[in-house]
Amino acid sequence: MSRLLSLCAVCCILCSVSAGQWLETTINLRDSLGGVSRPQCLTYNSVNNTVYAAGERGNCIVAIGGATNQKVARIPADSWGSDLCYNPQNNTVYCANQSGRSVTVIDGASNQVITTVPADEYPVALCYNPVDNKVYCANGYSSSVTVIDGASNEVIATVPTGGGPYVLCYNSREDKVYCANFASSNVTVIDGTGDSVVATVAAGASPHALCYNAHDHKIYCANRASSDVTVIDGAGDSVVATVTTGSLPWGLCHNSQYNRVYCANTGSNNVTVIDGAGDSVIATVTAGLCPRALFYNTENDKLYCANEFGSSVTIIDGAGNQVLRTISVGNGPIDFCHNPVQNRVYVANHVDSSISVLRDSGAVGVEECSMLSALRSTPEPTVVRGVLHLLPSPNPLPAGQGVRERSALLDISGRAVMELQAGANDVRHVAPGVYFVFARVANGEGRVANKVIITR
Repeated sequence: MSRLLSLCAVCCILCSVSAGQWLETTINLRDSLGGVSRPQCLTYNSVNNTVYAAGERGNCIVAIGGATNQKVARIPADSWGSDLCYNPQNNTVYCANQSGRSVTVIDGASNQVITTVPADEYPVALCYNPVDNKVYCANGYSSSVTVIDGASNEVIATVPTGGGPYVLCYNSREDKVYCANFASSNVTVIDGTGDSVVATVAAGASPHALCYNAHDHKIYCANRASSDVTVIDGAGDSVVATVTTGSLPWGLCHNSQYNRVYCANTGSNNVTVIDGAGDSVIATVTAGLCPRALFYNTENDKLYCANEFGSSVTIIDGAGNQVLRTISVGNGPIDFCHNPVQNRVYVANHVDSSISVLRDSGAVGVEECSMLSALRSTPEPTVVRGVLHLLPSPNPLPAGQGVRERSALLDISGRAVMELQAGANDVRHVAPGVYFVFARVANGEGRVANKVIITR
């Protein structure tokens, strides 16, 4: 049985939430002792509140404390870290070594290398399957996906794909992994239990990005050469729509609060906003020069767009699709990572070998206005099996201090998995793992948080 979780029982750390954003600090990934050069990927460790960065040079991974923004470890790895992912069940971090034909496995508690797992030629993308506790590695030059057991860190399967597998995403409801094949213009669908190919879906020309919409159970595939997005039904693995975007689409992400899918178009310097229900374009938002990476932050309902050649991040309002602000960051921003404890957004600056840290300008300090403080009030996470119960606030309430209708369940990267309402919430379709429940109180001017572990 699930334990009752009351949002108001969690310590409510009230703080003002500003509509603005600010550059809190810039972290140099290289110093006299070495470090990561040309970072191109980030991931977040939710158990230890640590951010990891890897890149093209340096033969290492840099770990950064989420509370302090200080570098806490330099972890050896093979050359050219192309992607990172996190396994919360075993508290391990995986790094795909593009030049080394391998995957480095790191213990999240000690930041020590556990093992190096062999992969195929040119490992370029990683994806975690929490239902079966597996890690998938797309091998760009060998047309295959290496499947790694999350408990033993051993290779348990090699799955053939189309030509040039480039990016992966996971469908938690059907327990499927999707692999976009850049060279063959299709998507390979892999069964998460048996590690066999269950479908090959035709996409547009040169598929380059994938995104899962849990609300409507659809997968979106951005096709770079044909400037469109292929929409795939998550149950039947059939194409249900093709949406025209701007030129050279590069990145995708989903807004669970308004059920919208965003597509960053590097060739036309804008972001296409797609309605998740009808798969129609509802807006086109001007961004900076060469928008490449996207991240949607449920906590403040904002979309972050990294403009690689503009050395900036465009902040877009999730409700109105309006540009709120453009923030100057380091040179060549190409990836995001979210720390939901302090609500920090990290930006990997590829050319500068640095990370820019963004926060709400209303934040007053780590201890005074921190989701970490709220989490500390409930040191034992709530274990949920099947149904997550949210109790309404005590009655009667002080004026204006009820929990808002829109609460959300966030995964370890800060991505919203589903919206939550007071009462029973069916989470049987959500993959097992560590999550955070976030809500706003006091008419949106305060925040409450709690960690939950969803099990089968």
